[in-house]
Amino acid sequence: MVRSHVLVCGGTGCTSSGSHQIIAALEQEIRKNGLEQEVKVIRTGCFGLCALGPIMVIYPEGSFYSMVKPEDIPEIVSEHLLKGRIVKRLLYSETVQEDRVKSLNETQFYKKQERVALANCGVIDPENIEEYIGYNGYSALGKVLTEMKPSEVIDVITESGLRGRGGGGFPTGRKWAFAAANDADQKYVCCNADEGDPGAFMDRSILEGDPHVVIEAMTIAGYAIGASQGYVYIRAEYPIAVSRLQIAIDQAREYGLLGKDIFGSGFDFDLEIRLGAGAFVCGEETALMTSIEGHRGEPRPRPPFPAVKGLFGKPTILNNVETWANIPQIILKGADWFKSMGTEKSKGTKVFALGGKINNTGLVEVPMGTTLREIVEEIGGGIPGGKKFKAAQTGGPSGGCIPESLADTPIDYDNLLAIGSMMGSGGLIVMDEDTCMVDIAKFFLEFTVDESCGKCTPCRVGTKRMYEMLSKICKGNATLEDIDKLEDLCYEIKAGSLCALGQSAPNPVLSTLKYFRDEYIAHVVEKRCPAGVCKDLLTFEILPDKCKGCTLCARNCPTGAISGTAKQPHVIDKTKCIKCGACMEKCHFHAIVKK
Repeated sequence: MVRSHVLVCGGTGCTSSGSHQIIAALEQEIRKNGLEQEVKVIRTGCFGLCALGPIMVIYPEGSFYSMVKPEDIPEIVSEHLLKGRIVKRLLYSETVQEDRVKSLNETQFYKKQERVALANCGVIDPENIEEYIGYNGYSALGKVLTEMKPSEVIDVITESGLRGRGGGGFPTGRKWAFAAANDADQKYVCCNADEGDPGAFMDRSILEGDPHVVIEAMTIAGYAIGASQGYVYIRAEYPIAVSRLQIAIDQAREYGLLGKDIFGSGFDFDLEIRLGAGAFVCGEETALMTSIEGHRGEPRPRPPFPAVKGLFGKPTILNNVETWANIPQIILKGADWFKSMGTEKSKGTKVFALGGKINNTGLVEVPMGTTLREIVEEIGGGIPGGKKFKAAQTGGPSGGCIPESLADTPIDYDNLLAIGSMMGSGGLIVMDEDTCMVDIAKFFLEFTVDESCGKCTPCRVGTKRMYEMLSKICKGNATLEDIDKLEDLCYEIKAGSLCALGQSAPNPVLSTLKYFRDEYIAHVVEKRCPAGVCKDLLTFEILPDKCKGCTLCARNCPTGAISGTAKQPHVIDKTKCIKCGACMEKCHFHAIVKK
């Protein structure tokens, strides 16, 4: 029996910050001090506060150490693990008080969160099935196979109000019921772990921190609809998630929780992993299934829908990782428990990947109905540098930009659609006053142009024309008529595209036109970028009353555009200036401004 458990984040974020070096140093120091029988080191999944990685939590004290470096390890081992003295200088600052160390649940980042899909992330060793079982893992599967009929399982999921967390928010129970109602000699259960939205890492983190929950949920779904085979489609760029998922599948088979005659019930179900090459369009369900079948990932017309004719032409259900992560707890705790969280039409919680211009970058899970302002200002810790919150993009390239004026809107599926955005998989990119909304729309559209599969003309050609129009606006070469043409083209593409990629591609443009049209007009009429981002519309000037003649700007200008003598105000030759901003970065006196 060990007396201390040291949990170190092994998610991608902390791994990239060097958490594997932290673990190696810990194990070395523990051996050096003869603590092998008293202290256990556990590599977990994501804790959520990615901005503070590498993260380490020591129990039973619950001490939350942040930004730990290998050179800090000897002190942590000798002081905390050997002598019982917490190293306060390494604690997350918000947990430190004079007389005690606050629990994480009392901090701004965590106190409004409700961890359901992320319940085991940062808590268990994802590569140890016994730890998952110790947290009621596979209890839901046991209950389903020994106490419930397939129809009863579907009824519970339907009654819970769970909607798909991957994009459109289709009712999960209804999808399962459609597939169950279709007779076939073979049915399939699929998991969408492709997660291609820029800035989104919710599904990856669940698979890295709690892979068994997805295996258990998919097996439950297989029983509910009469399927014996499942596939997890995951992008190859997620090596940690792929590795831990394969380990979990192997362990589940070894324990008799996958394969033949599970729990002696006569039910057979097995899982396989299929790796994707990173095509964004393969997040669309029919394109994903086409890719699993070994073909080029392109969408298929619907109907027929996958519940009737899906993978290999057989009835299929597809949900994303976060949706699956809710299933076992709904089975164990009941539909009423799940319905007690969220809003009238959007039940439960939602995981968001919080990024962009925000202090607390990371992963958050909040009840549906939490406002954008609560997420940004309270959980996210506000905007760095005292800048003003300007907008937030939800739903990635398929979503829209929500202005600060609508920040008090409760976030759920229907409210986001009503204001021109969407839930999507849960990426949430925060923007401050220095963000150009025209440039943001161009950024997301450039991504969509690159990721279009090319099968249908509205998406293949239409998004390219939209991108060209936005580029023209950013360069100051457009007219007001071009803005109107851009808007008209958005609606044509939405109406004519084959799949959701093309149908939603205009959303960033339409939402920025709706809420930030004045910025488009400024680019066109005034030939000015209000945020000072679009290079072609920028000019740099030296303020004579502030310039001290230190010559730093001139010495760092790559084109020799700045001239002047020492201790005298300098000037910029705008015909030579390439608008790189190097002069502005080097000036210590704030004498250079961009207009």
